[in-house]
Amino acid sequence: MRRALQLARNGETTAHPNPMVGACIVHEGRILGEGWHHQAGEPHAEVMAMRSVSPQDLALLPESTIYVTLEPCAHYGRTPPCAEMLVRKGIGHAVVGCVDPFAKVAGRGIEIMEKGGIDVTVGVLREECLDLISHFLCYNLMQRPFITLKWAASADGFIDRHREKYEDGMPARLSTPLSTVHVHHLRATHQAILVGRKTFELDHPRLNVRCYGGRNPLRCVLGGVGEEALNAGFQAYADVDSLLDSLRRDGIQSLLVEGGAATLQTFIERDLWDEAWEEISDIRLGDGVEAPQMPAEFKPEREIHAGSTFLHWKSPVRKLHYVDFK
Repeated sequence: MRRALQLARNGETTAHPNPMVGACIVHEGRILGEGWHHQAGEPHAEVMAMRSVSPQDLALLPESTIYVTLEPCAHYGRTPPCAEMLVRKGIGHAVVGCVDPFAKVAGRGIEIMEKGGIDVTVGVLREECLDLISHFLCYNLMQRPFITLKWAASADGFIDRHREKYEDGMPARLSTPLSTVHVHHLRATHQAILVGRKTFELDHPRLNVRCYGGRNPLRCVLGGVGEEALNAGFQAYADVDSLLDSLRRDGIQSLLVEGGAATLQTFIERDLWDEAWEEISDIRLGDGVEAPQMPAEFKPEREIHAGSTFLHWKSPVRKLHYVDFK
């Protein structure tokens, strides 16, 4: 299952709006085939894994196990049901990481496999498998995009200097060229990105993906900058509620909020966040715009990415995503 999880992450910038899924077919400790879901409309992970099994190994399928991170689908969409395909192929055992929350599946794939004679085990590395599809889960269960907050702070707790005090009006540079890669990784794995009106007017940010492979997210700005934002290729929203309603209607499953401080604090105070990243710079500013304050009861993990220190929070609200569907 850990190998299936590794495989699934190959689709982290391409699979959405579908969830990332990986599959691995094993016979007596030997991998016969493996695959992952590349993008919507293309074959699912189980099909890709089955296609990679060599002709001489097909006879081993009845004594083999397929490990798949998410319950095989049970409905006809852009592709036929994977659960039925596994029955036809005669796989002997299926190990499923987690049940699919999507209403057209939600246990039906497991039922099809069991009725077709496949021995099914559910729940192996369940939380890791659920975490893999957290964007998909949040959208389907919470009826809103998965929200990630991100900012960089100086060693003494500021995200910018008071620019009006400086002739150049330039922002403080707190991220390094290497840590920017991690930030652009976050951008590539989210479908939309947001800044507030002040950040938009001061920085004219591009908010695209330049330092990592992946699609550019939908660019959004919060506040009264309508025509100017539209001319720059942004979507403008009056408030947080209209933003989230619009993203939900458009099928956007994930939102990255990059600031500034007031915008970030609004999401924190409304408990509208699932994950938060604070990059800690070695630079000290002495004075400036204070960094957002996370609730004291939530304890972050300290992580190193691209040589820089990040504080990483995960909201307890995410646990609401981890429910049983069977």
